[in-house]
Amino acid sequence: MTTATELPASDPSSTLDTPGPITMLNPDFPFSYDHYLAHPAGLGSLPPELYGTEVAIIGAGLSGLVTAYELMKLGLRPVVYEADQIGGRLRTANFPSAPDVVADLGGMRFPVSGKAFYHYVDLLGLQTQDFPNPLAPGTSSTVIELAGEKHYATTSADLPPFFREVAEAWKHAVNDGARFSEMQEAIRARDTVRIKEIWNDLLPELDEQTFYGFIAGSKSFKDAGFAHREAFGQVGFGTGGWDTDFPNSILEILRVVYTDADDQHRLITGGAQRLPEALWKHAPSGMAHWPEGTSLSSLHSGSPRGAVDRIVRANSGDLPAGNFLVRERWGREAAYPAVVTTCQSWLLSTRIHTEEALFPAQLWTAIERSHYMQSSKTFVMVDRPFWKDFDPDTGREVLSMTLTDRLNRATYLLEDGPDKPAVILLSYTWNDDALKWLALDADQRVELMLHSLQQIYPGVDIASHIIGQPITVSWEADPNFMGAFKANLPGHYRYQQRLFSHFKQDQLPEHQRGIFLAGDDVSFTAGWAEGAVTTGLNAVWGVVNHLGGQSAPENPGPGELLEDLGPIALD
Repeated sequence: MTTATELPASDPSSTLDTPGPITMLNPDFPFSYDHYLAHPAGLGSLPPELYGTEVAIIGAGLSGLVTAYELMKLGLRPVVYEADQIGGRLRTANFPSAPDVVADLGGMRFPVSGKAFYHYVDLLGLQTQDFPNPLAPGTSSTVIELAGEKHYATTSADLPPFFREVAEAWKHAVNDGARFSEMQEAIRARDTVRIKEIWNDLLPELDEQTFYGFIAGSKSFKDAGFAHREAFGQVGFGTGGWDTDFPNSILEILRVVYTDADDQHRLITGGAQRLPEALWKHAPSGMAHWPEGTSLSSLHSGSPRGAVDRIVRANSGDLPAGNFLVRERWGREAAYPAVVTTCQSWLLSTRIHTEEALFPAQLWTAIERSHYMQSSKTFVMVDRPFWKDFDPDTGREVLSMTLTDRLNRATYLLEDGPDKPAVILLSYTWNDDALKWLALDADQRVELMLHSLQQIYPGVDIASHIIGQPITVSWEADPNFMGAFKANLPGHYRYQQRLFSHFKQDQLPEHQRGIFLAGDDVSFTAGWAEGAVTTGLNAVWGVVNHLGGQSAPENPGPGELLEDLGPIALD
């Protein structure tokens, strides 16, 4: 059902006879990573004499652990370095007074279209449940409050016609200006030729266009008027308002909506950090070289190595030519024939002394020009999910999932049963909205957020239900991240193409081979865990190829298909 806050999947007539579901088959490189992972031939093989070879993995987030896990299965010995904690931006905090009650500070909702991500969720036996997005099936009620006017809805049909007009304007804008229905048909069919034809035609036209410029220039939004564009920015589609993305490239938005990345979200029961932690501890069966029961944790005696502060080419006569020397902050050094860096890419110039000659100058430019989104969240624990209470005068729930133009912007209600403590994500904000909170401590943030919610729900005493201490995060203030995730600006396609394609290194000089970039900011879907997984798999292919291994002929890897399916050069 089309709603004011959800993008329609496509025109009904275009999907009745299509063969499969929408997946995150990215139009820049529509390689089926889920099929690649599921193939019985595996991800490749190495000569037995290379078994046990150490490879450095910098960063124990999802991308680093996927890379390490798959390299371990192939018989290599990944050596994982981590500056803080396992999980990266899949970070889950526990409320001290109730350790079973959790708050996901980073990634918290994962689209079912992310099939490579869910390969690992299913493999590790993790449980998931619907995430309570606005007007989602698992959300009992939603309130949209704009300019002081409040609208209560249990389904989209409860909203005034104005919001349906906004949704229709967006639907027509992406169909008229970005061939949305055509692209979704091709993605459903995994028709890579058609996907590339459509996308490669659009790229030169849209590369330098902002998100706002795209909608403002569309006939549907011009006809509707500014009020519709303003409301679209405030309440948006899928997860809520997207006006903080308005300066970003429209290509970033199209990659999300083509692949349903902003729809049908699920959360990981017990917290998102359970996924990287499970990868760390899991002992896969049928590994090359390693005995049954071997895990990443056992290879590291239970703990990754520390923060890295230096990566250079080894120049000692005692080390093999071409090896990399990796030094930890407190001085321990080790040499490796290959290195995978999965940390936020800015860290390679700001916190890690990375030898300049390791990357081409154009790649350094791409790293430095990366644009990161700020993001802030503030959670409180409450005694019970009291929002399920009904107001006897109105017959409505006393508190709802809320979208507003006030400081909070979005408030989510998270529960695990009627008689247990629950969690309110009081505010989830981005960019300028996130920066408004940066200088405030947790208590000050909560006070302001409660004040805003009091204007929307004047008869509800939210504060009286709060127990324990609030939990808050501003990702731009974390020195290991400096932002939540990358979002390209207009004209940045060339930079992303360089970063993403770097894992295939046959055209690089010898002295620039063997060090690989991975992580969601290297992907074309930054901000989505699927990009962390898929770039990790690219790095696995790169390391295996660099060391002298190969893919199974019946299961070609991303490197074999990059030339045919990969991102085009615009110049």
